[in-house]
Amino acid sequence: MQGKTLADERSLIQKESAAIRTSFKEEDSYARHNNVAKLLYIHMLGYPAHFGQIECLKLVASPRFSDKRLGYLGIMLLLDENQEVLTLVTNSLKNDMNHSNMYAVGLALCTFANISSEEMSRDLANEIEKLLGSSNTYIRKKAALCALRVVKKVPDLIDHFVSKAKNLLTDRNHGNLLAATTLISEMVQADPKCLSEFRNAVPLLVRHLKTLVTTGYSPEHDVSGITDPFLQVKVLRLMRLLGKGDQQASETMNDILAQVATNTDSSKNVGNSILYETVLTVLEIEADTGLRVMAINILGKFLSNRDNNIRYVALNTLNKVVSMDTNAVQRHRNIILDCLRDGDISIRRRALELSYALINEQNVRVLIRELLAFLEVADTEFKLGMTTQISLAAERYAPNKRWHIDTFLRVLKLAGNHVREEILSSFIRLVAHTPELQAYTASKLYTALQADISQESLTLAAVWVIGEFSEILLEGGIVDEEPQRQATDSSMIDLLVSVLDSPYVNSLIRQFVLTALTKMTGRPTTSAPQQHRIMELLNSYSTSPELEIQQRAVEFENLLQLGEIKFGVLERMPPPELKATVMGIVVENKPVGSTASKEVDLLGDDSSTVTTPVVNVQSPIVQNSQDLLAEIFGTGPSASPSGSPPAPPQPQKSSVDDILGLFGSSPAPNSPSSTSVSVAATTTSSIFAPAAQSPVPSQPAAPSAPRLQTYPAYDKNELRITLTPQVSPQRPGVVNILARFQVTGTNAAAGINFQAAVPKAR
Repeated sequence: MQGKTLADERSLIQKESAAIRTSFKEEDSYARHNNVAKLLYIHMLGYPAHFGQIECLKLVASPRFSDKRLGYLGIMLLLDENQEVLTLVTNSLKNDMNHSNMYAVGLALCTFANISSEEMSRDLANEIEKLLGSSNTYIRKKAALCALRVVKKVPDLIDHFVSKAKNLLTDRNHGNLLAATTLISEMVQADPKCLSEFRNAVPLLVRHLKTLVTTGYSPEHDVSGITDPFLQVKVLRLMRLLGKGDQQASETMNDILAQVATNTDSSKNVGNSILYETVLTVLEIEADTGLRVMAINILGKFLSNRDNNIRYVALNTLNKVVSMDTNAVQRHRNIILDCLRDGDISIRRRALELSYALINEQNVRVLIRELLAFLEVADTEFKLGMTTQISLAAERYAPNKRWHIDTFLRVLKLAGNHVREEILSSFIRLVAHTPELQAYTASKLYTALQADISQESLTLAAVWVIGEFSEILLEGGIVDEEPQRQATDSSMIDLLVSVLDSPYVNSLIRQFVLTALTKMTGRPTTSAPQQHRIMELLNSYSTSPELEIQQRAVEFENLLQLGEIKFGVLERMPPPELKATVMGIVVENKPVGSTASKEVDLLGDDSSTVTTPVVNVQSPIVQNSQDLLAEIFGTGPSASPSGSPPAPPQPQKSSVDDILGLFGSSPAPNSPSSTSVSVAATTTSSIFAPAAQSPVPSQPAAPSAPRLQTYPAYDKNELRITLTPQVSPQRPGVVNILARFQVTGTNAAAGINFQAAVPKAR
């Protein structure tokens, strides 16, 4: 059909198929043989040939061996285990399994092993069991493979083959041993109950393996100077299954495994495959400590191999066993670190994972230094995971806080665009809790930001620290520099303005910069001209097209006009609660900020878990005008935070009334009063985010006696939650919110977390 188009070929196949169909109606056995052969070729070309299935069955029933061979070949190609026609084959297979010709028996066994269904396996299991005990080596091997098919299809029939499979292990024929070990491995995995039966055969397997290792040159089984590596690998895998969790069987294997590990030639890939299986077996069974160290040393030797596949396999295996014997793996630390410079990205990835697992108190300085050097040249896809792992290791094993801070500063400089929000938060908490190093950290971040404003996380951290600790820089200067340099408020504001004008700025950075500038106005070290400059800058952003930026600018402008109260609101934050960074919350595709429009608090998560039903919230806000306060705390249903049900309207008094009462003011008679109490408790924090995670001292105000009102927060799934705000006469300015949890059904409630979130309400 050379030179024909696809249409011509299709036409020719259709004509030939039609002719074959017509010929099948005649009872000419010779023509049937030729037609089925043609049909199999048509099938190989991808055209339908299912109409020849019955003709294949007729060929199988023929007494001629050539017909049987073609018929069984057709059955294997044209049928599968889901075909209904397969039931007609069962009887032919049974007859041929008892045939006097061993090759006819082999055809039947080969066909059974390829297409047998669960039903056929049950029908012919007894025949397979009988043939496993055949005196013919050729038949025993094929019967073992058929038994493997039966075990996979019908695990209930495993008991039929246990004794015969054990007898197969005494066979000297390598093909039979290969089939026997494969069958027993499948049986042991399918039914662990038969483990005890086959563990008695461990000495026999050891004997076979010893023979293979010590046998001289055997032309029939030699592969690159090693005797039958395929059988050696199969025996090692079976020994791995039998020795796992059994001390006695493992002791029987120890000597031969050591012999294989020391005598196998590792210069050829064939030898490496046997060594690799030996290593896996040693690490899986209850082996001696010395044998485990030898296995790990073999993997270490693999790391110096030129073949990338062998190095990859070694790194992958060491990753799995590093928890078993970390000290043994530590001996190969240098060569593992060398793999970080490999040209193959998959090897670099595995070496990186292994390097993380090797970090401990003793080597944290060395390994982190190597990882930071790799971070500088690493692929972009590695950086997010690397910054996380380096930060977690530094947090866990840092020898001192100075080293911890220096390490994180280096991370921010090298990969500031690839740092997760949780990691940056933990760094800010560390700075807040280390007053003796705040001047040092602020100086380092200030100079780093002057040098590079393209790294987002570095910019966020530096802006936050400048906003909080600007007076430290102004009073003490830039520390740890020779000669010491003095900082000025104008240079700081110039730096923050340059950040706002940079091409790398985004909405999140703008929010942080505006907050930092506002914080600086609350510091006595900031001069009046610079405070006026900040006011002008805030005023320019009060008409920003970005709603979030505009809202912050307007709120900050109004705050700065409140007089002395602004110093209380804008004073330095108390250190937030320290908490460890948990690996479980780290998500691969969750970097910090970028185009995120939500407010992010660097000192914690978006929500904080409350462990007691009473939540104390301080709201240091003085009333400037009733309209402004009503606007801040919401005057309608739109002020309800997202995800919580709106509070029912109260005709007499609202949460706005309660807040106004804190500051000795009374609301306008016609002021609308429909809002949620959670808004009153948390909206103040949203104004000064991110610097509002912890409460700040408030100015004393004349207390009032607000009326207690209960707000339903949740009522479904057999659980009712109500919130009741109260004003404490002894502590003016503090609102206590009592949360009551009531189970309304018959089931007990467990695992309840009450979280107070900062809403974005206006």
